[in-house]
Amino acid sequence: MLTTLAELAALVEGRLVGDGSVAITGAASLRDAEPGQITLIDGESKSQRLQQSRASAVLAPRDYTSAEMPVILVDDVHRAFAIIIVHFHPPRQIQHVGISPLAAVSPSAQIADGVDVHPFASIGDDVVIESGCTIHSGVHVMAGSKIGRDTTIFSNAVLYEDTIVGPRCTIHANAVLGAYGFGYGFADGRHVLSAQLGNVILGADVEIGAGSTVDRGTYGPTVIGEGTKIDDLVMVAHNCRLGKHNMLCSQVGVAGSTSTGDYVTMAGQVGVRDHVHIGSRAVLGAMAGITNDVPEGARMIGIPATPEREQKIKQAVLSKLPEMRQQLKKLQRFVDQMAARLGVSEGLSVAGDGGENPPDQQRAVA
Repeated sequence: MLTTLAELAALVEGRLVGDGSVAITGAASLRDAEPGQITLIDGESKSQRLQQSRASAVLAPRDYTSAEMPVILVDDVHRAFAIIIVHFHPPRQIQHVGISPLAAVSPSAQIADGVDVHPFASIGDDVVIESGCTIHSGVHVMAGSKIGRDTTIFSNAVLYEDTIVGPRCTIHANAVLGAYGFGYGFADGRHVLSAQLGNVILGADVEIGAGSTVDRGTYGPTVIGEGTKIDDLVMVAHNCRLGKHNMLCSQVGVAGSTSTGDYVTMAGQVGVRDHVHIGSRAVLGAMAGITNDVPEGARMIGIPATPEREQKIKQAVLSKLPEMRQQLKKLQRFVDQMAARLGVSEGLSVAGDGGENPPDQQRAVA
């Protein structure tokens, strides 16, 4: 699709600086842009990279001042660029299939008008699916589950019995909601599975990433609050209660009976032990190991996790250990020399030399 730069500026309600007649055939990131395409930068810091780009035009923030090439200035660069991408690559039209004859649907299931159930999906007894939902091939919705309107469940996801999904949720491929929790007692020399009588409840506008799992509660529900977004390959254990609008990045693991406030962020590979509470708006850095409650608004990093400032001080000190070790060895040599002059043979060693020599040999190597 051929579009002039002036037409794109009008499309995104931006201000054009430069030749509006430049023909644009597509859009791509700085790294991938070719001649005839428009790219984007979201700050002055990207200007140097822009000089190396082969793009014919750029989308930039309103306060951008450089002029390496024609530019469209906008308030929100990423929103405008998304509009341009969609302009050149319109989304595929959704083909409504209704309830496929190849799907297995229980006679007791209640499926509203406007629901698509694709071939080889399985809908169990007493399931309720509200209008506007899409159930893709290979999905298994087990007995008693309820799915709110305008929810999409992608291929091979599994909803165990009595799972409740709020409106406008997205559940990606191979996600599992409501599997048994990993809770065991020990009796007569054997691990005995605890009760699995609860379920999983998702609030409105929740997203569950591909391959992620949310286990059912022991007696009550495991709850994922409204607006929470869970990335791929995340594990949320039984009895957890996550607040509203949390963000859990890939490979996070949250142990049982943990709770969070609202707007909590967990970066990649965070691990949270059981029975702790993460306060609202806390930020847990990548690979943080959470062993205790986290106050509201705290920023935690490290293993075990401590406040960000404290952890950075520790890391700064650790980086100086080699230098400090050399200083200590010099000090040890000085002490040994002084001891020799005073005729003292024992008791004045300030420290070992890092394991290279036993204390009784250190004076010999000084």
